[in-house]
Amino acid sequence: MTAIRITDVTLRDGMHAVRHQFSLEDARAIAKALDATGVDIVEASHGDGLGGSSIQYGFAKEDEEAYLRAVCEAAPNTKVAALLLPGIGTVDDMKRAIDCGIRVIRIATHSTEADISEEHMQEARKLGLEVVGFLMLSHMTHTTVLVEEAKKMASYGAHCVYIVDSAGAMLMDEVTEKVSALRESLPPEVEVGFHAHNNLGVSVANSIAAVRAGAVRIDASLAGLGAGAGNTPLEVLVAACEKLGIDTGVDLYRAMDAAEDVVRPRMLRPVIPDRDSLTLGYAGVYSSFLLHADRAAKRFGVDARDILVELGKRKVVGGQEDMIVDVALQLAQTLARQTEGVEST
Repeated sequence: MTAIRITDVTLRDGMHAVRHQFSLEDARAIAKALDATGVDIVEASHGDGLGGSSIQYGFAKEDEEAYLRAVCEAAPNTKVAALLLPGIGTVDDMKRAIDCGIRVIRIATHSTEADISEEHMQEARKLGLEVVGFLMLSHMTHTTVLVEEAKKMASYGAHCVYIVDSAGAMLMDEVTEKVSALRESLPPEVEVGFHAHNNLGVSVANSIAAVRAGAVRIDASLAGLGAGAGNTPLEVLVAACEKLGIDTGVDLYRAMDAAEDVVRPRMLRPVIPDRDSLTLGYAGVYSSFLLHADRAAKRFGVDARDILVELGKRKVVGGQEDMIVDVALQLAQTLARQTEGVEST
């Protein structure tokens, strides 16, 4: 039987979907429920990682250290991870997170910028953390380049390197190709992981394809809570894996109950492939841009889909959220000129 490790990202990626407003009570309730499921790792932090609470990415409701401590205390049987994006989070942020109880650090870069993770990964290894590399927006990068970037992370000390479909833009053949390439190219002791978004409605299928191609770590979240149309729903993934003979170590009924009774009542909106989140996958745009694009669309009176498609054409990546407002303003100006032209004829 194939065995995989699941990292639940409800308390990190799910923060995007609730505008980073989970309270300490929310954190404790969700962490306790996850601990009972038997999931291997629980990731917790601002949606954009350690140090992400800011005017650029959105202010969190709670203090970062208090949030991490609440999760660690409520999940004593589960490893707790934090996400860190170099340039947003720092080594000092990572050290403070260790003091709060985290045991795993997931260091994320754009899929062509693995070199900026070197300092953070090497320091994390010295500090005794389990180190995971995250190659974001992997759909934008050719497989041969992705392999070289993954090799860099492995050389810096990553125990595992993830292909991250941040835009939910991949289909199964691409997942299979890229995961297989990493598995064939990395040292056998370095694991391969896969992180999906459900913007095209295929997150579970993509995750299964990743497992069949050699990934042994898969990300999921309760009720799929996450940016865009959400992540791979934990409870659905576990059910599918059981039918396929894939051992997740997760109690299916407890995962179902946690999704239905603990997470769904805390959702601000349904996390589904609606017209805007579907556009993310179609245009290949970072899933966390969704709420920012919705706000900009309302502010400037334009269609959020037009904003997202234009961002996709410009190949905007994570960290360029300021471009969302620029694009919305430009679309509004173009629309105004077109309206004036019609009125003058």
